[in-house]
Amino acid sequence: MCSVNKGIPLTKDFANGGVSFWYRQIGLPARRPALPGPRDYDVAIVGGGYTGLWTAYYLKQADPGLRVAILEREFAGFGASGRNGGWLSAEFAGSRKRHAKARGRQAMIDLQHAMFRSVDEVIEVARAEGIDADLHKGGLIHVATNPAQRRRLRAGVADLRAWGYGADDVRLLERDEQRERVQVAGALEASYSPHCARIQPAKLAVGLAGVVARMGVDIFEDTTVTEILPRRDGGKASAVTTRGIVSADYVIRATEGFTASLAGQHRQWLPMNSSMIITEPLPSEVWKHIGWQGNELLEDEAHAYVYAQRTADDRIAIGGRGVPYRFGSRTDRRGATQPQTVELLWRMLVKLFPAAADVRVEHAWCGVLGVPRDWCSTVHLDHASGLGWAGGYVGSGVTTTNLAGRTLRDLVLRRETPLTRLPWVGRQVRQWEPEPLRWAGVQLIYALFRAADRHENERGTATSAYARLGNLISGR
Repeated sequence: MCSVNKGIPLTKDFANGGVSFWYRQIGLPARRPALPGPRDYDVAIVGGGYTGLWTAYYLKQADPGLRVAILEREFAGFGASGRNGGWLSAEFAGSRKRHAKARGRQAMIDLQHAMFRSVDEVIEVARAEGIDADLHKGGLIHVATNPAQRRRLRAGVADLRAWGYGADDVRLLERDEQRERVQVAGALEASYSPHCARIQPAKLAVGLAGVVARMGVDIFEDTTVTEILPRRDGGKASAVTTRGIVSADYVIRATEGFTASLAGQHRQWLPMNSSMIITEPLPSEVWKHIGWQGNELLEDEAHAYVYAQRTADDRIAIGGRGVPYRFGSRTDRRGATQPQTVELLWRMLVKLFPAAADVRVEHAWCGVLGVPRDWCSTVHLDHASGLGWAGGYVGSGVTTTNLAGRTLRDLVLRRETPLTRLPWVGRQVRQWEPEPLRWAGVQLIYALFRAADRHENERGTATSAYARLGNLISGR
């Protein structure tokens, strides 16, 4: 079905693209009707992913009388919400020091604790609303496979201690415990945090969209928003669509990696590409070699890192950056990933789990996530213009979207709460450079990260100078 390199074992029905395996597993949802023409609402949300769905959910829960609409170009959950690695993690994107500059060190610690609670909040809402998303809170393991990675791992755990992680929130694993949890080839050391759960992301998106619709939110699919406009002359803010203008007291931009498609937003957030492959179900004999009985989420400490989960039906899903950026902030809507990326991810799978070398790959796909220029997530609402947004999650959006939805609820309802005082609220981030500087910069950054990984795997005992330069250029 595709020109994936020979030597990679593929199932007979291997697929590349088609949104994601998660939708292949459950089937694509039936499309909801498009916007029938101009409409007026209290709150209009542009984007039907997790951010938009959680915002609508908490707004209607707080005030059932609010008239809320979601405007979605494809179908709710089409983007990163239905394509991600299934990590419901308390990890928060961006520099803690940068966030602390806004409102102080304790505010950043409060933000981290809010992320801990957000993991449990998603689990509780899914349980209360009857959403079966294969949720399992097994925690998160970071593994180091060379001396440089081990030094970063240890330094990272020490740094987390200074930012609100207690001994029960993150710890280095004893060698025997690491082996008991999961057998990663070449692992020198590992850390563990309980604040992470596995999910089947499309099940969560589809389930949440159904709940929100039943609450009375109008979800208009196949409705492309081209521009978002602020209030003028005492009027309302508006979302301009190809099917009419939607006016509202507040228009919330929840478009994440697709933000560049809106007029005037081309340099706001960079659409970073992330790719995944998933295997067929592994036989019990292979699992005996791998372990992984606790269904923890797994990530390595490389600069061009990979992330993985053991699925509810005993597959391994593994992802990484692949080709990170397309010139001009273009996005691939079908979700196909490049053959060289499939090969890269398969080789990483076999490197980590040699026992899985003969297991066949069943599906490959990709999607985009939003990256701000300083790599730090933001949430914002301006009452004067009626415009708000949340995003720039840099791959940590499954949990952060829930926190964003509750924060936007409080901002829209003009509530002063601990959430509205968190340091990511109201942050202003400069735009990305124009092309071709943007494209060249991203290519250089990831070339440096890949070179750093090669150097560290071959002989490095400390973080490579290539990686330090890559971090400097990227602004992370």
